[in-house]
Amino acid sequence: MEKDKYIRFDWAMKRMLRDKANFVVLEGLITVLLERKVKIIEILESESNQTDYDDKFNRVDIKAKDEKGDIIIVEIQNTRELYYLERVLYGASKAITEHISLGKSYSEVKKVYSISILYFDIGKGDDYLYHGITNFVGVHTGDELSVSAKEEGAIIRKMPREVFPEYYLIRVNEFNKIAKTPLEEWISYLKNGEINAETTAPGLTEARERLKYYNMSPAERHTYDEHINAIMIQNDVLDTAKLEGREEGRAEGIEEGRKKEKLELARKFKESGIPVNIIAENTNLSIEDINSL
Repeated sequence: MEKDKYIRFDWAMKRMLRDKANFVVLEGLITVLLERKVKIIEILESESNQTDYDDKFNRVDIKAKDEKGDIIIVEIQNTRELYYLERVLYGASKAITEHISLGKSYSEVKKVYSISILYFDIGKGDDYLYHGITNFVGVHTGDELSVSAKEEGAIIRKMPREVFPEYYLIRVNEFNKIAKTPLEEWISYLKNGEINAETTAPGLTEARERLKYYNMSPAERHTYDEHINAIMIQNDVLDTAKLEGREEGRAEGIEEGRKKEKLELARKFKESGIPVNIIAENTNLSIEDINSL
């Protein structure tokens, strides 16, 4: 009997999880992370939902609204991006401004949760999950500020973290544990594409039935396999570039010779279908040099 094989989550986000019938899978991941039951009401459209050529392999995201009206951005990033944190901040800020009309009260501002699933090394850190919130802490006293406001005749107290965006960074490649908790089961699926047959983790039970590789038609499987192969080729080429870059740094040589080697690497990148901005980032060549190849 063929062993169950499950579709990568980025592909599911592009092709399947935008269907209301499959919201339950995405709800499960968000529920586990936020530690509260989340029900998605709708998938929201924005510029970031549109997949263009440069994002073909690199990233995919979904922006959703839950039953509380909060905005939840779930993004998968496959390769390194120089200004990734800045883009995450921009995405959260844009989500806020997209969903409040000009002239509306600031009470209409929506809480945003940004969830990033990262398949690249973003930096130093020992954990596979990081959570960022905004607190205002007394410089001298160390106490946390609680803001008071009068609403409908009553004094309402809010903590800044209840208003400002929250960020979750999931460093998938750093997960090296035997999955025991619902969170660990989810990270194991994100990393290895494996789902325990006995799982009771929110969303994964449904994923076992709805995201099976062999449930796709032969044509769908072919397209999916091509997508996975493209990601693997891109990552292999980028890893090679990093290795050759380190070796080049150790060796003495003429600058012209170094640039020639970089141009040859860039040419191979282009033949592999890697976006120009990623090539420029990993070779330090200009966009003009790369476009001229």
